[in-house]
Amino acid sequence: MKRFSILIIAVMLGLVVAGFSQDEKMMGYAGPIEKTTLNNNNFRQVLFTGKHSQLVVMCLQPGEEIGREMHSDVDQFFRIEQGTAKFIFDDKKEYLAGDGDAVVVPAGTYHNVINASSEKPLKLYTVYSPPVHPAGTVHKTKAEAAAAEHH
Repeated sequence: MKRFSILIIAVMLGLVVAGFSQDEKMMGYAGPIEKTTLNNNNFRQVLFTGKHSQLVVMCLQPGEEIGREMHSDVDQFFRIEQGTAKFIFDDKKEYLAGDGDAVVVPAGTYHNVINASSEKPLKLYTVYSPPVHPAGTVHKTKAEAAAAEHH
């Protein structure tokens, strides 16, 4: 009965997992990614971590930014589900992306993502290849994420 209850909760959250103990690995992700992204209010929430990729949903508050960063060995894909994002590449090129747009940041590129709205949150998901964050990471706020990265 316990395993069945956990499966129901996982399905309600949009997650499909194979196995339920902490020792077993998530076998993949299948779920309503648009709905999951739109319902997410955490700055960062890791949904799936595999050997070669990681799926993360994010919510940036009005005017908030991820912060200038560079992943030397990681390609990163972004899809905007709600709002307008300003992407800055290598402190030179700027791109605006809105609902349904995708942006790919190649490894070795300095980049920042800024919520261009002063009123509405920016909802997006991103795929890192390979993974960057520990599996299961949830940071409710950017401050919480920054604190975790400095420890």
